[in-house]
Amino acid sequence: MESFGAISLIPTVVVISIAVLTHRPILALLSGVIAGLLLINPATVIGGVADLSLEIMMDETIGWVIMVCGLMGSLIMLLIKTGAASAFANTLAAKANTRDKSLLVTWLLGMVIFIDDYLNAIAIGSSMKKVTDRYKVSRSMLSYVVDSTAAPTCVIVPISTWAVYFAALLEDTGTAAAGEGMRMYISGIPYMFYAWIAIMLVPLVATGRLPLIGPMKRAEAMAQKGTLALEQVTEFDEGADPSDTGATLWTFLLPLLSLIGFSWYFDIDLLKGVMVTLAITVPMMVLQNLLPFKAALDAVMDGFKIMLPPLAVVVTAFMFKAVNDQLGLPQYVIDSVTPLMSPLMLPLVTFITMALVAFATGSSWGVFAIAIPIVMPLAVAMDVPMPLMIGALLSASSFGSHACFYSDSTVLVAQSTGSGVMEHALSQLPYALIAASLAGLLFVLVGL
Repeated sequence: MESFGAISLIPTVVVISIAVLTHRPILALLSGVIAGLLLINPATVIGGVADLSLEIMMDETIGWVIMVCGLMGSLIMLLIKTGAASAFANTLAAKANTRDKSLLVTWLLGMVIFIDDYLNAIAIGSSMKKVTDRYKVSRSMLSYVVDSTAAPTCVIVPISTWAVYFAALLEDTGTAAAGEGMRMYISGIPYMFYAWIAIMLVPLVATGRLPLIGPMKRAEAMAQKGTLALEQVTEFDEGADPSDTGATLWTFLLPLLSLIGFSWYFDIDLLKGVMVTLAITVPMMVLQNLLPFKAALDAVMDGFKIMLPPLAVVVTAFMFKAVNDQLGLPQYVIDSVTPLMSPLMLPLVTFITMALVAFATGSSWGVFAIAIPIVMPLAVAMDVPMPLMIGALLSASSFGSHACFYSDSTVLVAQSTGSGVMEHALSQLPYALIAASLAGLLFVLVGL
């Protein structure tokens, strides 16, 4: 692969600049794609965009993401149309009867639904929005609580899609022996410092023990005046009143428990889990007279359609990642910092470098297929403990997921909570940086 060196950073600079100026992530990402294709071959930009679009849309991972998120939208729309979501919100509101309690319940729910960050973000964001709205909590704050609990919880609980993926990757790259990937992953959990700190910061920020900073401070001030979201986005509607439909708390909980159970049964495959759950939920709701059959099918389609705008951002983010891969950006960053590595600094440099690459490419997972074969042998040669290196890599992944405004988790959390993507990303960033700084300090101290 041809190396473009420092020039490969230009598309990322273009994306960040346009996103901050316009608050339009799709425009920013497409501009970055075009900038990258101009560097690769100016004569074939139009053809390059077309080819890249087709390549991405045929990618198995993209197909999985579109189906999972679309069908999750369908399930949530069913819960809204039947009044099940309102029944759940009303039950929680009776317990979470203050602003602080509503956010702490959101935080606790985020740690309970640990099987997947997509499931966590979409289900909790959509269901808790009604509760927090009653206490004039800004959508920025709700988004922060949901996002800063979702990925970090999935990272440190070994029964999740994150753990399954990284354990398999450790085995595929030869870092772990066959069948030993999960054991090695678990050994790194105590050293996933960013994830632990991010989760512990949430209640401090939510209850005001850690002062509000920058965009979050403005968002909360506007919420007290009645403006909960600073950007207009397409949201799930308010839904039916449970007293009219007969929906109860269990109408909400049974589909959610089914989703978790079936996903677990199919080796933590969320797509198979949500397909089976929908196949059971639709007839169940029709037989209970919660929805007519036609209205149930309409809800399935409407829920899928509402997820299309955030999925468009995810697709363009994958296009941008593909361009960066062609430019050799991940390899350039890794090669640039390799000479700086020493036994003491290796975990810290790995954490910072891989977080930057995850941010630049918008990929929390894909980049590690490149990094692990380079970083892990270095750790062995320098006699750095393998659990510490796994902790550094997973910390970088979860931090990159939070800091990047076009990462899939950032986009999906914003959609589920009714917040603008840039509104959520910019208000969350200061707290993500605080957690990252503390994590970096811990990597140095443990290295010592």
